[in-house]
Amino acid sequence: MLGSVSREPDATPPKGPPMNPLAAAPPFALLCLEPLRAVLEFSASHFTRHDDCPAGDGHPVILFPGLAADRGTLLPLRNWCERLGYDAHDWGRGMNTGPQGGLDDWLQQLCEDVLTHTRRAGRRASLIGWSLGGIYAREVAKMVPHAVRQVITLGSPFAAGHGNAGWLHHLLSGQSAFVEAVLSERLRTPPPLPCTSIYSRTDGVVAWQSCIEPDLPLCESIEVNDASHMGLVWNSRVWSVVAERLSQREGQWRPYPQAVQRGADDAPRTGLPDAWMFNFN
Repeated sequence: MLGSVSREPDATPPKGPPMNPLAAAPPFALLCLEPLRAVLEFSASHFTRHDDCPAGDGHPVILFPGLAADRGTLLPLRNWCERLGYDAHDWGRGMNTGPQGGLDDWLQQLCEDVLTHTRRAGRRASLIGWSLGGIYAREVAKMVPHAVRQVITLGSPFAAGHGNAGWLHHLLSGQSAFVEAVLSERLRTPPPLPCTSIYSRTDGVVAWQSCIEPDLPLCESIEVNDASHMGLVWNSRVWSVVAERLSQREGQWRPYPQAVQRGADDAPRTGLPDAWMFNFN
């Protein structure tokens, strides 16, 4: 059934990874370079070709933007998904300024939006969320797991300790991050379905350690080197991983192949010289 919201899953979901007390904020230099790096990633995305990527099967793909981002920010990735053959949509709510009203009521509205697409298509949807949008996608998947095929997050700090993502807890709860232990545990707990977290150790906004999924059969974390936080949604290497993950048949999810994972930094062909890509190694 794809037509109802379930706030409580049928079984108690596995707990997420413990907060990493060593997950400090990224170096200030990386934060300062974020805009420039993102511009280069955005520019390179215009030259990315999809002929080496697996074709899509037409199932719905719904994209959730990061904080202060909107449908325009998601448009390149949405167009990419459409070119691959998916029924791609942005979340349909304009700029992401954080939850509107209470968190659970807000998530309920997002669930209804997802169910509108799945009812129309008659198929489960894959959810892709960037940064805060990935938090939304995970929480929605917990509430309507029957309507969600998989969740892919891009630089989403769901396992953040208070030291480096207190802004996230405060934004979602309206209270001090230091008294939000319950919310913190909730965010770290994955949905009961396939979850892929794509992250970069050179993320200049969130600590990469806060994006690591727990060691569970349906969870995985994939590193894409040299990506910025702001540019993750435009990064051609990220797109390559997303295309491979979306291409799996429903009910036959497998972890990202090790042979492919070693080549996760091999972007789809762009026709651009390697100098367009930063290297912080």
